[in-house]
Amino acid sequence: MLGITGFTFFLIAVFLLNVTPGPDTAYIVGRSVAQGRGAGIVSSLGISAGCIVHTLACAFGLTAILAASATAFTVIKMAGAIYLIYLGVRLIFAKHDDAQPAQEKQSEKAMPKSLGQLFAQGFVTNVLNPKVVLFFVSFFPQFVAADSQHKTLAFLTLGIVFIAMSTVWNSFVAWIAGSVTERFAGKSGVKKWLDRGVGTAFVGLGIKLATAHR
Repeated sequence: MLGITGFTFFLIAVFLLNVTPGPDTAYIVGRSVAQGRGAGIVSSLGISAGCIVHTLACAFGLTAILAASATAFTVIKMAGAIYLIYLGVRLIFAKHDDAQPAQEKQSEKAMPKSLGQLFAQGFVTNVLNPKVVLFFVSFFPQFVAADSQHKTLAFLTLGIVFIAMSTVWNSFVAWIAGSVTERFAGKSGVKKWLDRGVGTAFVGLGIKLATAHR
């Protein structure tokens, strides 16, 4: 379908990525705890809006550059595989702080923002994050066949699925954050093992892609 390959694995990878706490999750949880569930949900929508920008840039920009060269597309996929292995290793060996600095927590609560500001901040933070740009460019091509005649539609389809799953998960996190976060505040054990599990999955995906016959 549209040259999309390994769609089931794509869904699994996106799910694992979403359930692994990261900067977006920390931002959503922080706003949910400080200003309520509505603030967290609006923040998650801002982040999703940022992902729309990345999806469009990946679909049209990357496709335009690589449309005429299957070799270039393969090179990008290989570079992406290496980057995924790098991300996986970083997650596996990541250090985890047991607690957020008290001063940072106090600052988070002392500066309430309007819903418009929360949406804008989530959007800008996501759009200007170079790691997100690298992730989109390296991750999506892994699931599009080099000889596909519909690369743009394939990227857009993957992007829509990614954004939909992320929005649902982030909204869920925002909904439960107010009651759950305080109970588990300062406990990094869950995050540590999630990081290791997803990191291992990313390393495995990267190796599989790097060694696969094209």
